[in-house]
Amino acid sequence: MLRAALLTLVLLAAPAAAENRTGFVAGPVLPDVGPIAPVDSDLPLPKGAKFKIAFDISAKATPGALSRQIETAARTLNMHVAAGVPQKDMQIVAIFHGAGAVDLLKPDVYAVRNDGKANGSMDAIAKLIGAGVEFYLCGQTAMGQNISKADLLPGVKMSLSAITAHAVYQQRGYTLNPF
Repeated sequence: MLRAALLTLVLLAAPAAAENRTGFVAGPVLPDVGPIAPVDSDLPLPKGAKFKIAFDISAKATPGALSRQIETAARTLNMHVAAGVPQKDMQIVAIFHGAGAVDLLKPDVYAVRNDGKANGSMDAIAKLIGAGVEFYLCGQTAMGQNISKADLLPGVKMSLSAITAHAVYQQRGYTLNPF
């Protein structure tokens, strides 16, 4: 079944897939972010499956480019909805710390920190937030990198720390996605 087949996109291969998108198709939720590949999966989704997934994002995208980790969050949403999981049953949070913090910055702040380049993740973040994905920046990282709430893209929130955010979301039943 094609819906179940879409689930098993091997995310470990995401960087390689980013270079070769042959066979990938637009996703149903965010058609221009996070393309998905049909897969003949041997692991069917249980009926009524619901997902709560926390992404730990610490890598900075190449200035001006879309973060592969943000794209993976979009792909996760797209492929599961395509596989039959109602969008309301896909709960995703992206928790940023370290170098990845810069990808959450407003255009003017981002440009100052990246030789005038545009934030290539900005549109994807706005679309993901619009689709219900939550974005948090580690407050400890923010302090260390001199980032204020006013510097953040609309809809991005601040947490006490990435450690705290992960602990809170784990207590809420979220699994940690290591990709």
